[in-house]
Amino acid sequence: MPEAKSAQSFVPVKEVRDGIVILKQGGYRGILMCSSVNFALKSEDEQKAVIGGFQTFLNTLDFSVEIVVHSRRMDIRPYLALLEERVDSQATELMRIQVREYIQFVKNFIEGSDIMTKLFYVVVPFEPAGITQIPTSFPLFGGKPAAQSEGMSQSFDEHKVQLEQRMALVASSLSSSGVRAVQLGTEEVIELLYRSFNVGALETPIQMNQK
Repeated sequence: MPEAKSAQSFVPVKEVRDGIVILKQGGYRGILMCSSVNFALKSEDEQKAVIGGFQTFLNTLDFSVEIVVHSRRMDIRPYLALLEERVDSQATELMRIQVREYIQFVKNFIEGSDIMTKLFYVVVPFEPAGITQIPTSFPLFGGKPAAQSEGMSQSFDEHKVQLEQRMALVASSLSSSGVRAVQLGTEEVIELLYRSFNVGALETPIQMNQK
C-alpha cells in the first residue's frame, strides 16, 4: 500500500511571515481585503465612473491577480440576545412591545433563510527571479502555477518590498473605483487560509476569478 500522506502535505504554504504567504516552491503571495461597492444604488454617472475606474485598474496591471469572494453565514444570535436584554430598559410599554415584535420578526425571517455576508480579497503574486513554474491546484491562488526554487539569491526582506510595491499599486488603482483595500496581517491571513481549507456550513468560497 502507498504511504499515507498528511493533509498538510497537500497545502502548498510553507509559512506566513509579516502577512506574506511563502509557498513551499518559493513563490510569495500578499492578500488585500477589499471593501464592496453597492453598484445598483448608484446613479448612471456614478456607475460609469466605477466601471471606468475598474477598467483603469485592469489596464494598470502587468501581472496576474486573483479576486476571491468568500460567503459566510452570519450568526444573528448575539444580536437577538442584545435586543432581549434591552426590552425591559425601554421607557414605555409601547416601545417594549415594538422591540419584542421586532425580535420575533427577525427570528421568523432567519428561520427560512440563511443570512450571508460576503468578504472580498485580491491575491497579489510575486515570483522571485531564477525560479521555474510547476502546476498547483491550491484554490486560493486560482490554480495558477506556483514557483519552484532554483537557488534564490535575494532575501525575504527584498522580496517582501517588491511584493508590497505591487500591493500598493493594486490598492491605489482600486481606489479609483471607490474600493478600499488593506493588506491582511499574519493572523488574518492564517484565518483566511484555515477557512479556505476547511469549507463547511459557516463559509463557502463562492467565486474565484483571475486576470
